Order: sequence, then C-alpha cells, then structure tokens
Amino acid sequence: MSESRGRRRDGDAEHPAVTLSNGYRAVIEADRHQPGAFTLVVDGTPQSHVSLDDPSYLSFEYVRRIGHGIDLIAPEGEAITAVHLGGGAFTLPRYIAATRPGSRQQVIELESDLVDFVREHLALPKEAQIRIRHGDARAVLAKLPLGLKSTVDVVVVDVFSGARTPAHVTSMEFYPLAAGLLKPTGIIAANVADGAGLAFARSQAATLSAVFAKVALVVDPQVLKSRRFGNVVMFASDDRLPFERLPRLVASDPVPAKVVDGAELKAFIAGAPVVTDQTAVPSPPPARSIFQVKPGAPRA
Repeated sequence: MSESRGRRRDGDAEHPAVTLSNGYRAVIEADRHQPGAFTLVVDGTPQSHVSLDDPSYLSFEYVRRIGHGIDLIAPEGEAITAVHLGGGAFTLPRYIAATRPGSRQQVIELESDLVDFVREHLALPKEAQIRIRHGDARAVLAKLPLGLKSTVDVVVVDVFSGARTPAHVTSMEFYPLAAGLLKPTGIIAANVADGAGLAFARSQAATLSAVFAKVALVVDPQVLKSRRFGNVVMFASDDRLPFERLPRLVASDPVPAKVVDGAELKAFIAGAPVVTDQTAVPSPPPARSIFQVKPGAPRA
C-alpha cells in the first residue's frame, strides 16, 4: 500500500508504526498473552484491542460495557444498523459483524491515514458490511444520507484526539445530530473519560438528559467515587432502555461495574451544567502514567 497524505512509517515488522498527518504516532503491538490479538496505540494511548481470531472478544473494560448494551438492544444474532463515531481499530464494528451477521454499519473517522494503517495490518472481515466515511465526526454526521434517518439501532460515540474527546462532540447542539439517526427504540452509547471529581462526566450526563428521555451510566465503582481516572459509559434513548439484565452482566465482568440510573443518576448530575457549543471543553487529559505499561504486562 502506498503512503498517503504524509503518512510516514517509523516502525518495524514486529511493531508496525506510522507518524500520522496530525503528528501523532500510531503503533500496533501484538498481545503477548493472547495469540492473534493486537493493541493499537496512538500518541502513547491504547485506543483499541482487536482479536483477529475471535472478534467477539472485547478486552478493554469500557468496550465490554458498550458491547453488553449492544447485545441487549435486539434479539441475539439479529442484524442491526450501527453508526460509529470514531474508528480506531474497528473493535466494535468487528464485534457486531461477528455477533450479528448481516448488520449494516457506518464508521466515521477523521484520520484517513489511521484507517489505511489499520486496514493494512489488521484487515477487516471481507463479509462484514462496514462502510468507512472519512472526516470530522460532527461534520459528516450532519451530511449522512437521508435514508439513514430514523433507521439506526445504535450510535456509538467514541471520538478521541489523542487521549481527549474534542469539545465540539460533547454539546447540546451535537447530540441531536446523532439522535436524528435513531429509530424510535435506538440508543446512543457514549464513552466519556474523566478523573477526580467527574465534573466532565457529570456535565455530559446532564447534557444527554436534556436531549434524551432515558439515560443510564455504567461505571467502575472506584471511578464513580472519584478515586481514579477512568471511563464512564453513557447510554441514552427516547424510548426505554432494554437493560434489565445489564446490572448482572457488568457486575460479572473481570472489572466489575455498576449501572447508575433513576434517582442515583439525578444525584450524580446534581446541578451539573448542560454543555453548549459556547461552553464546551475537551475531556480532561489523563496522567501519562495511567497508560504506561511495562514490557510484557497485560493491558486491561
């Protein structure tokens, strides 16, 4: 494959790497503990874990939680329509293709160079119906075909620039664009990263609650208590969330989590401001030490 838009290779056969047009370095690392599995690291941040041998395996904690939500939105094995904002190594599109054959999926990814790099080294399944659209998530979202309106089962919002979510995909003006794609029973699944105090996560929960009738969070209790930086998965819908089994599923994960909704969600928001385009800020940066992994050590 030819180089594109200044994409510069700087890795080796064992650790393929490129410097992307935005200046970030992307590396694909083999998982030493799971043959056939790989981690995509961008700007020092592990962004995706992919098992080519078993795409139904989800390694990262927050991705497993989103996967549980996707499992519950339709009967097992039934094809769905999904839109993914943020591509990475296409972990969830591969998961949906494996667990729900025949699903139609669209992935919006800003970094075309990253898409080329991943597809070269971690090829997508040939039978998967995954269309990739290049560009800014919010801009492309507003221009998707009218035929997608009100037809989508799940929109996954997992947009990162390095280790931070850009401000313009966190606001009251952004979320209705995603909501317009959803069928009446469709859901939003958003990955929110935050640290001490969870001010960013609280404001995102407030914003989703201002747009959607139903909102629920899935979070590690230690993160909920603001004891460490982590991910808060947020689900939202204008219909009921079909998550009766979700508390048991997330509680039995290798890293247990809990579901926060109803009165507990209201207490979590506790007057946090709704985010607008005028007030939006990027998600807080994690300490670099959070992602420092000793050679050979397993990743979450």
